[in-house]
Amino acid sequence: MTASFKPVSVAIGDLVAHPANVRSNSPETYDSKNITHLKASIAVLGLLQPLVVQKLDGKYAVLAGSRRHAALKELIADKATKGFTAKTKVDCRLVPEDCVVTTALSLAENVTQAPMNAIDEFEAFARMMEVDGQTPETIAKTFGTTVAAVKGRLRYGLIHPDIRAAARAKTITLDTMKAFAEHPSQKVQREVFEALTKEDSYLQAYTVRLALKSRGVQVSDDIGAFVREEYEARGGAIAADLLEEHSVLEDAVLVETILLEKLGAAAEEARAKLGFAWADAMVRYDYATMADYGRVYPGPIEPDEAAQKRVDEITAELEKLQLEMEDEGLEDGAYNALYDRVDALEEEARDLEEAYSAEDLARSGVIASWQGGQITLHVGLVRPEDTVKEEGARGSSASPTGEEAPDTGEIAYPASLAGDLKTERAMALGAAMALHPEATLDLTLFKLVSDVLVTGMSVTQAIKIEARKEYRTHAKMDEIDETSLEQVAAAHDALDLSWLDDTRAPADQFAAFRALDAGEKAKLVAYATASTTQSCFARDHRRESLMHAFEIEIMPDIRAHWTPNAALFNRFKKAWLLKILGEDLGLAQEAVTLASSSKKEIVAFCDKLFAEPFATLTDAQRAAVAAWCPPMMQTAGTTFDEAEPTAETPEPDSEVAQAA
Repeated sequence: MTASFKPVSVAIGDLVAHPANVRSNSPETYDSKNITHLKASIAVLGLLQPLVVQKLDGKYAVLAGSRRHAALKELIADKATKGFTAKTKVDCRLVPEDCVVTTALSLAENVTQAPMNAIDEFEAFARMMEVDGQTPETIAKTFGTTVAAVKGRLRYGLIHPDIRAAARAKTITLDTMKAFAEHPSQKVQREVFEALTKEDSYLQAYTVRLALKSRGVQVSDDIGAFVREEYEARGGAIAADLLEEHSVLEDAVLVETILLEKLGAAAEEARAKLGFAWADAMVRYDYATMADYGRVYPGPIEPDEAAQKRVDEITAELEKLQLEMEDEGLEDGAYNALYDRVDALEEEARDLEEAYSAEDLARSGVIASWQGGQITLHVGLVRPEDTVKEEGARGSSASPTGEEAPDTGEIAYPASLAGDLKTERAMALGAAMALHPEATLDLTLFKLVSDVLVTGMSVTQAIKIEARKEYRTHAKMDEIDETSLEQVAAAHDALDLSWLDDTRAPADQFAAFRALDAGEKAKLVAYATASTTQSCFARDHRRESLMHAFEIEIMPDIRAHWTPNAALFNRFKKAWLLKILGEDLGLAQEAVTLASSSKKEIVAFCDKLFAEPFATLTDAQRAAVAAWCPPMMQTAGTTFDEAEPTAETPEPDSEVAQAA
């Protein structure tokens, strides 16, 4: 049949659609965005494959080649393309007018051509450059694509021939083959390929990339970009890639040497500025190695008159900036600028109100490490041999532990945030009390009796108990997690308040109250106690051992009553959030990925993570997310010596409140 399809030249303007074309019901196939590459190819190379047409009503209807027909019409309409008009003739093959299998012909044209093998495409691009003398720019023009896309294909076509042959033979997957493009040197590719295949194990893209990392550092990696200028100045070898960002600094030893020098310089600058005794550097901060180190912290100092004036100015400006940051319509750029200003002001205020003691400065130092694509300073570290052993020494870490205390400048909760967290902890404790009425009733009666008999609590007339609701101040009460509020509200709704009727005399109300069963009375007392309970972060071992033990009993896990949310995370620095994700929650990869994101994006990620832990988390990560809260809010597992000190607070108005 095909022998009777005689060749014919037809003007583009005489071509029309054929009703039997199998693509006639898929107009999206001919959209401009779907024929861009085809249009570019015809413009440069011409029509490589003739159209299949049939004469209908004096016109030539396109039975096969409708996408080429659409591209030709776009070339006519494109004034920037020369040589294509309605009168321009193109090669066609003419189907006889009496042919009755037109639909079959159209279908065969579209389904019998096998799609091009990906490796064939990669190698074809490489040959166009190596053999035909094409450039990425001319290839991109021919196929109507971007130069970057062409370079990406070329990189795969230039992988070592033996590795491409293994992919063709399906010894390795296409993704594994592509992984070798991470290093532009075919020599290195071949060496890694031989080393990995000798192990007689299934070769994976991940293991290939991991092995190639030991053979150099890409210039687009954070370390590569950080050291490149100095690396080139020292004559370090660079394996050039078609895509500049994939070029590799081949001398890994020189890269690490330069990085350590830069880290050391940063540590020394911080040491000189802060007055520490020594400075050091390490590429990766090894928490296991540093477990034996102690740490000192700055203590409060009394600012002089000038410093206090500046602190007052900073406080006023911070209040103004916080109001501006609450504007939900604020653009990211403006928000980030305000955030940076707040960060700088808070740091300035800390420097004016805190300082290290001369004794601590004389034995402590600074270590600079590379974390999250930037230099991180760990300040106030004390070497094991210099750690003060005397318990209670100011600012010292008397007994080093494996747990890393927060670095100054990293997670150090400002007073305003600490105060708000104290309020939220009090509300959570109140919810726990309301949910444990019998234990709370025992506590209340114990305090009433013991205080009267032992401490002589003020009692006048027949009986007088002062239990005032605590004024729980909070900067953003309407934004806190509502779990404890909902629990207390539910406890309130369950109370039997039938006795509480203002229209009845107090004696009648009392009689009705006495008629309640013991369980209902316990709920009422517990709710009243919960409403007047004050929480604090650190408890005096002698005076408050009762409340410490009671909290552990009824609130072993504060997360049962409180969940971190966006309002809290929004008050954390970006660096704090990344540190929590990477170190506390074990989401190191997520922390690295989010390091280049805006703080708003990181806050949204954390909010979603804690609202409903992701299904992709490991068991350990899920447990960490379920348990995490700021250290000062933890109950179980803390001791009095470990509890964090807080600013002094006024004595509560009542003895019952004081007990809580």
